[in-house]
Amino acid sequence: MFKSVIILVPGLGNSGEQHWQSYWEKTYHFRRVNQQDWETPDLQDWLETLDNTVTEYNLADVILVGHSLACATIAAWAAKYRRSIKAALLVAPADTEAPDFPNVTTNFTPMSVQKLAFPSVVVASTDDEYVTLERAEYFAECWGSKLVNYWLGWSYQCCG
Repeated sequence: MFKSVIILVPGLGNSGEQHWQSYWEKTYHFRRVNQQDWETPDLQDWLETLDNTVTEYNLADVILVGHSLACATIAAWAAKYRRSIKAALLVAPADTEAPDFPNVTTNFTPMSVQKLAFPSVVVASTDDEYVTLERAEYFAECWGSKLVNYWLGWSYQCCG
């Protein structure tokens, strides 16, 4: 019996109506973390909101599905709270240390690179404007995640 609780964790700007996370939320009725400030986030606020959402459920059933800046949030959450969940899917992890990363966030650097206490998969591609494949590989290695290199052949703007 599938007893998991899937929690979607959007990145900067909150996934719009056409984003795959929004589609999954509507289609599969997954839960969604609702941050207070999507445009100028502060890591501490995002961590508290994520932790409050996750701890509403049995941690052994929770699977986090993060996108972009949410991957950095999940890694920092795991390091700070040391909670073990069922798993995480980390899609297109934004590199907050990259010189061209949007300068609208607070406290998201340095990136947390501690090993995660739960199984995880990082999905990255060669055409992501917020992380190079090499940095995604580095994050996956540090986090103890399996890396999947996936290229859809459509621009990042159509999805984010």
